[in-house]
Amino acid sequence: MDSFSPPPWPSRPRRPLPVTPGTAVRALLAALLTGACCAAVAPGPATATTGTAGTRPATTGTAGREPVTGRTAGMRPVAGGTVGREPVADDGGPLWTDPDSDAARQAAGWRAAGRTADAALLDRIADRPQAEWIHGPDPAPTVRARTTAAARAGRLAVLVAYYVPDRDCGQYSEGGAPNAAAYRAWVDAFAAALGDRGAYVVVEPDAVAQVVAGCTRVTAAERYALLAYAVDRLKSRAHTRVYLDAGNSAWIPEAWRLVDGLKASGAGRADGVALNVSNFQTDAASSAYGEWLSKDLGGIHYVIDSSRNGNGPAAGASGTDAWCNPAGRALGTPPTTRTGSARLDAYLWIKRPGESDGTCRGGPAAGRWWPEYALELARNAHESAH
Repeated sequence: MDSFSPPPWPSRPRRPLPVTPGTAVRALLAALLTGACCAAVAPGPATATTGTAGTRPATTGTAGREPVTGRTAGMRPVAGGTVGREPVADDGGPLWTDPDSDAARQAAGWRAAGRTADAALLDRIADRPQAEWIHGPDPAPTVRARTTAAARAGRLAVLVAYYVPDRDCGQYSEGGAPNAAAYRAWVDAFAAALGDRGAYVVVEPDAVAQVVAGCTRVTAAERYALLAYAVDRLKSRAHTRVYLDAGNSAWIPEAWRLVDGLKASGAGRADGVALNVSNFQTDAASSAYGEWLSKDLGGIHYVIDSSRNGNGPAAGASGTDAWCNPAGRALGTPPTTRTGSARLDAYLWIKRPGESDGTCRGGPAAGRWWPEYALELARNAHESAH
């Protein structure tokens, strides 16, 4: 890819800033068949817990349920497959698949209820490694539980650190630490909980791009210093790969505008940057964007969130319609570290497919599990994403 020549950039922004405050915090415990979880973080005060972003998470642990502190009674064993069928071969490389995800529980419930065809479609999500969003005041229990479960299976968990002050600039996934000191303490606890088990850690989705886009709720110097602190502390842990979020190709089309902020935020000391988190830009557009950034950042590597980009962004959509539960989207490239590209380290499902982006198009609050949308993403998946 050294001779890669990226195409011209599209002009569509990710979404306007600012937006009205987000929706209510997701319910803590979901029922077996209708559990809460989505790709967005449920908005809330600084005391909100873990889920997924931008669509983002809400309370610590899988969105919409209590933090996981180990395998509890009634849960499937970590090494097992989805209830009611044989384990499926995992080609995600070293990445860990949670056997008790919302998608896995939904598929099991549908299978038990006789909805076998829908359950088989949902397996396309349940059988894939997905990120765990850590966004509550105490990251340690979930970080420890996830990395321990992954280590027992001989794999690595994918985690998202999402607690920077003024997270999401007051939008759907607002919240985060109350101040800089609290955030540093939070990062210290996160890093300590990793132990020497290792993980893939995506650092603070949107945090740099929102500053570049003009968020007035934060001071750039302080935000960048906090991100650099997080990169350095997390990277100090053995076997941990750290990727600082760098937005997506449609939000800040001119990649060079991110370079100074990424440098100040410690990107050069991370393993790379994360692109397209919770968005729908294609692998091709994201790779081109990554190559532009790489040229300006000393050959930096990158990972791409391919969870919902199988059909790319919604044609002609703008504003909220472009990023909030757009219709007709599809699962993208399955998670894998086998990319065949020199600087592309992995395709990851950072946004959990099936988690709502917010209360648009009839969806639940940001971060809540929405089985109908999950089924649509799975049904629309191309053959390569099966």
